Amino acid sequence: MVGYFIRRFLYMLTTLVFISILGFVIINLPPGSYLEVYQMQRQIQGTSTAEAELEAIKRRYGLDKPIYVQYWKWATGFVRGDFGRSFQYNREVKDLIWERLGFTALISISTLLFTWAVAIPIGIYSATNQYKLGDNIATIIGMAGLSIPNFMLALTLMVIAQRFFGQSVGGLFSREYVDAPWSLAKVMDMLSHLWVPVVVVGTAGTAGLMRMMRGNLLDILNMQYVQAARARGLPEYKVILKHAVRNAIHPLIMLLGMSLPSIISGSLVVSIVLSLPTTGPLYFNALRQQDMYLAGTFLMFLSIMLVLGNFLADILLAIIDPRIRYE
Repeated sequence: MVGYFIRRFLYMLTTLVFISILGFVIINLPPGSYLEVYQMQRQIQGTSTAEAELEAIKRRYGLDKPIYVQYWKWATGFVRGDFGRSFQYNREVKDLIWERLGFTALISISTLLFTWAVAIPIGIYSATNQYKLGDNIATIIGMAGLSIPNFMLALTLMVIAQRFFGQSVGGLFSREYVDAPWSLAKVMDMLSHLWVPVVVVGTAGTAGLMRMMRGNLLDILNMQYVQAARARGLPEYKVILKHAVRNAIHPLIMLLGMSLPSIISGSLVVSIVLSLPTTGPLYFNALRQQDMYLAGTFLMFLSIMLVLGNFLADILLAIIDPRIRYE
């Protein structure tokens, strides 16, 4: 088990190094740089950029040096917690990310809990009651959840929240609490707004996870070891939960590992439609404006979460199923 853990950890570090190199090169592929765009914008506005300011930025990040020097400066700074400075916002990247990361993580983790808490029980029920009324209803709801676009569901729930609950829509706070200091009333107001993005983002994931759980469990229930467990006289709930579900949930655990990047990215379209203060729109604007250090930092955080999620999923699978521990 220890050898398997060490091998997976080394694979993770190697993958992150290659991702950082490739990502930095790709971000710098478009012609020009943000400094040139910034200088042009200042000229259009009728103002000029001080040459000393541009030279200071170039020296700090090595923008007048070859790309491998720029990468080394960025990579070594990243390890120390210096993610560079956003040219577009003229602020440190770490400040821009941290002020939005909390809301993004709150929405993403709440959505993840909602998805698993709803999808797994419904998937088990559908598989154990195949083609009955409850299974048919769950199937119809699941297909609808997969087919309805997130932005349309977001707009629909915004109308429902406004007309039937009298709740302000857009953002995570009512107008009177947007700039107010944190208090119990502000927390309760945030929680009252949180259900809309959680339901919107989690609907497609819940439907897909439910269908996957149902299909996996149906395959497992027909296997011989499940029939043998029934023949030994075990109660049906033990056969389902202890023997069948334990093996049917393997692909879902791998999917859970791949869902960790959403804690950083958030759901971009939903965040824009609902005006959520998450990191998704910030990342999108950084890519559009060639804000290389902000975009590169987001890319690395997403990669870290993805690789870390797969690493944790592998370890969890090895704990659940000893057959996973390759020697």
